[in-house]
Amino acid sequence: MQVILLERVAKLGQMGEVVDVKPGYARNYLLPQGKALNASDANIKQFETQKAQLEARNLETKKEAESLGEKLDGKQFVVIRSASDAGALYGSVTTRDAAEAATADGFSLDRKQVSLARPIKDLGLHSVHVTLHPEVDVEIVLNVARSTEEAELQASGKSIQELAAEEEAAAEFEIAELFDDIGAASSEDSELIETAEDKAEGGDEEPQP
Repeated sequence: MQVILLERVAKLGQMGEVVDVKPGYARNYLLPQGKALNASDANIKQFETQKAQLEARNLETKKEAESLGEKLDGKQFVVIRSASDAGALYGSVTTRDAAEAATADGFSLDRKQVSLARPIKDLGLHSVHVTLHPEVDVEIVLNVARSTEEAELQASGKSIQELAAEEEAAAEFEIAELFDDIGAASSEDSELIETAEDKAEGGDEEPQP
């Protein structure tokens, strides 16, 4: 099926190009999204008469997208999720979660603008691709953590493995201190008992003439 593109479509073509696509792709995505028209003679003539307007509109939306992209590119957003001690999520983080996290922080994003190479199923920092305009793409970072405190530590560059190792070391240190305290208390008790016994033995001695 041939269509004429009304805007640049990644891996397909530029505005004004007539391209061959699968009928399902055209009916389900390109046509309803307003990204293309059936490449009939009437539609091609219509495009030619509206080309200047389409290009002007495209340029305007591109500038708006570039302005937003400068603020958004590289920005980090926190997503709080439950996970195992090993860092595996109970579920996954989706494009909807990414869009909602950015929107909650003051950036209006739609899930359709977000793309994930694969579902996010682990704690940590994850780069996410965002398409603000057919010609403007940026990357954001999702900081997936179990708490805001953990997110802050991850943002400082510590991995979930390092955090787990630190927690384990801290727990071992606390246990060691506890045993030291118990040992010290036992030692003090022993000294008190020995002192009491010494005094008792001293009291039993007969006075020297």
